Amino acid sequence: MQNQSNLEVVRVRHPLKFRLLRVVRVEALSSALVRVTLTGDLSDFVSASFDDHVKVFFPPEGANQPVLPSLGPDGIVFPEGVERPAARDYTPRRFDPVANELDIEFALHEAGPATAWAAQAQPGQYLGVGGPRGSMVIPTGFDWHLLIGDETALPAIQRRLSELPAGARVAVVAEVANPAARIELPTEADLYATWCYREESESANPLVDAVGEVWLPPGDGYVWAAGEASVIRAVRAHLCNERGVDKKRIRASAYWRRGAQAAHETIDD
Repeated sequence: MQNQSNLEVVRVRHPLKFRLLRVVRVEALSSALVRVTLTGDLSDFVSASFDDHVKVFFPPEGANQPVLPSLGPDGIVFPEGVERPAARDYTPRRFDPVANELDIEFALHEAGPATAWAAQAQPGQYLGVGGPRGSMVIPTGFDWHLLIGDETALPAIQRRLSELPAGARVAVVAEVANPAARIELPTEADLYATWCYREESESANPLVDAVGEVWLPPGDGYVWAAGEASVIRAVRAHLCNERGVDKKRIRASAYWRRGAQAAHETIDD
C-alpha cells in the first residue's frame, strides 16, 4: 500500500494562450492514427498531464491558416465578420522544448473536419492551438495502473506509458477497428496489453467485455479511460458496480460521441 498523501490527484491551472503553429512532419502510425509535428511560438507551452487537451483550430477549405481568437476581458473573442474555424480537442502527445516541437496525433475515424484535415496534412500547413487551460496530474506511484480506450485514447495512453517508471505495473485495454490499427506501446513499466478488434468481435461492446477479463491486482490502483461516450460510461459502470473500484480512483472521459461532433466531457455521476 502506498502513502495516501502521495496519491492525491492535483489540478493545475495554466494561462490560456492561442498559437499559430506550422506543420514540419507528418507520420502515419497505423491505418487509423496520424502524428503531426508542429513548430512555432512554443516558448511558454506547458502540459503537465498525459490527458491534457488543447483546442486545435483548423483552416477553412481553401485557406492555409485558421483565424484564431483572442482572450478579452469577457472571454474568448473572434474577429467580427469572420467565420469561426472548426475546432476539436486533442492530447498534446509530445512536447520537446529543445527542438521546439509539439506532436498531436489524429485518430481517423468518423468523418469530420479534423479527420478530413489530418488525412491530407503535409509540411508547411498551419494549425491553431489553444491551451491547455489546466491539468489533472495523476501520480505515477500507485500500485497498479489500468489504461482503457479506443483509437482516440491511444495518444494519451502512449504518453502515460512513457511517463511511468521502470517496475510500475500497468495494464492497457485498447479497442481498435482491426489489427492494422494497432500501434507499438513502448514503456519501461511492467506492461500487460490486451487488444480487441471491432471488426472481428461478435460482441456489442468488445471493450467492456475485455475490461471484464482483466485481473485487478491488490493495492492502490488508478483507472484512466477515454473513448466514445456510451462505451466509456459502460466501462466505468462495470468497474464501479461489478469490480468494486472506488469512483475516486477512476478518471473517465468521453473523447467523442457517436452521431455528434465536437463532444468532449468528463464522465461522472
